[in-house]
Amino acid sequence: MKEALLFLREFIKHPISTGAIYPSSQELAQEIVTQGRVEEAEIIAEFGAGTGVFTKEIIRRKKSAAKFLSIEYRQELVDIIRREIPEVDIACDSVENLITLMKERNLDHLDSIVCGLPWAAFSEEMQDKFLAPAVKSLKEGGRFVTFAYLQGLLLPAGHRFQKKIASTFSEVHRSRIVWKNLPPAFVYVCTK
Repeated sequence: MKEALLFLREFIKHPISTGAIYPSSQELAQEIVTQGRVEEAEIIAEFGAGTGVFTKEIIRRKKSAAKFLSIEYRQELVDIIRREIPEVDIACDSVENLITLMKERNLDHLDSIVCGLPWAAFSEEMQDKFLAPAVKSLKEGGRFVTFAYLQGLLLPAGHRFQKKIASTFSEVHRSRIVWKNLPPAFVYVCTK
């Protein structure tokens, strides 16, 4: 309940960057981490940690030797992650600075990117600015996974993002629908 209230407060303060009124479910976290092949990855990044639902699942399932960088734009959410999951290397920054953040940590590529950003809420220019470093940093065959709400398939912004990732990645498919999420969602699985 505490997470739900925090999310609602963040949505009211920052509707575009939050993009949701309720945190993602554990079921969606399990699906996105599975689709991202986090268990196999040596180097993982997370875009938009939020309150840490995906972060906790990544920590639970990644190999102990795997490197993991989480990026969250809002300081108040970064502070929560640092307090609740102190072992996470989380940067309070924009994902457009991914390459710099990777260089600071001596990371030369990513195997998997798990993304919680609200793509449909972003302008096309912002989408391009955030996708470019993701694509550049992924190794060949690496996975970029992000989720979308089911009703977003009916909206122009949802169509625009779907076309964008289809033209950006060599392969894109959708996961099963995660009905135990508010609202129901699915995962875009994008392979470089």
